[in-house]
Order: sequence, then structure tokens, then C-alpha cells
Amino acid sequence: MLNNNLFFRKSRRKKAIDSINITPLVDVMLVLLIIFMVTSPMLVAGVQVELPRTQASTIPGQDNPLSVSVNRNGQIFLNNSEISRGDLVPKLKAITQENYSTRIFVRGDRAAGYGDVVTVIGLLSKSGFSKVSLVTEIDGKN
Repeated sequence: MLNNNLFFRKSRRKKAIDSINITPLVDVMLVLLIIFMVTSPMLVAGVQVELPRTQASTIPGQDNPLSVSVNRNGQIFLNNSEISRGDLVPKLKAITQENYSTRIFVRGDRAAGYGDVVTVIGLLSKSGFSKVSLVTEIDGKN
């Protein structure tokens, strides 16, 4: 009877838990998700340009257009990087691999000089890019 009692005592011992506690992993992933949700709109913002308003409709397209921005000080930006007027066309030719049918969106600040925006459009047209468009905000007034 005594030996039988020892057998039951040994079997009542706690066994090692062989599962993984994922609670800390979930906590870290939720924190990272919140950080990315907060910071991603800041990364997409790009160059701060106050666009003029118009009632024109949008132009559809399948490819990803390039963005050339002119801010109120006349500085030129290719996507989000500042670029000089002389380097604009060679850089665009390199990016597009001389595909002159690539869509290029010109974003001119409302307070930018008319001559600055027209000069950029002229440079693009003169170099052979055929799909150059001006970007505006859609006016809610009818």
C-alpha cells in the first residue's frame, strides 16, 4: 500500500508547459501597427504645395505618373527630392528610360510665379515628354 501511494505522488507533479506564450508578441505587434498607422500619412505627404482649384475632371491612366512640383519660392521637386532646373530633364530621361509617353504631373503652388510653372512645362514639352498634365484640386462649387 505504501508503494502504491508513492506512485500517485509522482504522477501528480506538474509537467513542463510546452506551449509558447504569445501575449508579448501580440503586444509588440499592436504597438508597431499603431506606429506605422500614425507615421505612414506623414511619409506620403510629399512636397507641401497649395494647389489651385478647378472644376475639371480627373484623367484616367494605368501607369504610375511622376510628380514634378514647383513651390511658392520657385524651387523644383522631382517626386519629393529638390532638383535644379538644369538637372530636371536628364533625371527624368534616366528614370523613364527615355520613355517619352510616361505621364508627368506638374503640381504648381497657387502662390508660385506663373513663369516658374510654365518654364517647367516648357522644359518637359521641349524634351519630348508628351503626357504632361497640371494637377489641381477639384472645386466643390458648381
